[in-house]
Amino acid sequence: MLYFARIMSTILLKNISSLVGMEESGKLKKSGNEMAELAIMENAWLFIKDGLIAEYGSMKDEQTVGSYSDVNTIDCTGKFVLPCFVDSHTHLVFANTREEEFVMRIKGMTYEEIAEAGGGILNSARRLQDMSEDALYENALKRLHEVIGFGTGALEIKSGYGLTVADELKMLRVIKRLKVVSPVIIKATFLGAHAFPLAYKNDHKAYIDLIINEMLPKVVEENLADYIDVFCDTGFFNPAETTQILQAAAKYGLKPKIHGNELGYTGGVQTAVENNALSVDHLEYTGDEEISCLLKSSTMPVALPGCSFFLGIPYAPFRKMIDAGLPVCLASDYNPGSTPNGRMGFVVSLACTQMKLTPEEAINATTINGAYAIELSDKMGSITKGKYGNVIITKEMPSLAYMPYSFGVDMVWKTIIMGKVFEKPQ
Repeated sequence: MLYFARIMSTILLKNISSLVGMEESGKLKKSGNEMAELAIMENAWLFIKDGLIAEYGSMKDEQTVGSYSDVNTIDCTGKFVLPCFVDSHTHLVFANTREEEFVMRIKGMTYEEIAEAGGGILNSARRLQDMSEDALYENALKRLHEVIGFGTGALEIKSGYGLTVADELKMLRVIKRLKVVSPVIIKATFLGAHAFPLAYKNDHKAYIDLIINEMLPKVVEENLADYIDVFCDTGFFNPAETTQILQAAAKYGLKPKIHGNELGYTGGVQTAVENNALSVDHLEYTGDEEISCLLKSSTMPVALPGCSFFLGIPYAPFRKMIDAGLPVCLASDYNPGSTPNGRMGFVVSLACTQMKLTPEEAINATTINGAYAIELSDKMGSITKGKYGNVIITKEMPSLAYMPYSFGVDMVWKTIIMGKVFEKPQ
């Protein structure tokens, strides 16, 4: 749990071992070979004023550094300063953990078998339906503070564990309450099409009609969502059903995002591109056809390596996708069933060890490209003058590679969000 340390109108970070991620070109994302480009300035300083990045430079410029008087100074000797992580895919609002399913998987049951036995998304839905909005809010607020402490400076939160009109709205109202009190920007995504409830198992049309004719109008009326998402995959929503829902949402101005190709080559990528989706997320099953399709689009490919790690399923082939010229993004997928972890530093480690990204590529995928995936890259995701002063100060470390190398250690010392300094209890 974090505690709020102090609000500062001016913050000077001095003696930074390495300032990472400067970007003044106006780029909003990085693709292909650009993913390996990450500007680093050694022995640097960074000045944040009124919550924005005002200036930065080398400590060798003693006259400039010395001109900053009567400011709040943080000594960063031996430490790195990076843009905060932007986590573009989370399910942070949920009722209970699902460690019993973790044991089922240890004993050999598959994701699909657990779902057939009443586990998975439907398990979370039953538990959420029994929990009050206030209890959901308090639990989610603790998780929000947790991920800020791990260096997350903006995130998206999905609904999808309600699966009834009342409970989807309950989830989205919790997210709206979090937006009001959160120091970081939160984007809300309506994911009523996360799974078919048992009552609609053999009547998909009736549940889709419920989403389109009852859920969507109320979501829009209460201004509860920035985006809409559909789980387009084997055993969930097929491409035609996905398109029907997305087209209905488009009439209300909700931009699409898609869960796709987690469980097979199921057309999720093609459906995302056809519907001009902002992102398509998961991508564990991605081949040449999907890569070719994405290259002709502005849809951001998003991988969730924590899910692959926890479920023991394939990792998205991001090495191949970067080499083909695509931009890529990494997110946590923080949720109770398949990824009970919101630490983006661990996501960076998995990207390096399991997906063969370099540390530079992994940092770009979790910062500037993460910001692009939720339409925030004009405000954050890089060290850029005028962007929000959302930065991570690491613990002392010898190199950038040490962060993914020391995968079991939380390397975040302080998180600064627009002039607010957050620290963990000692």
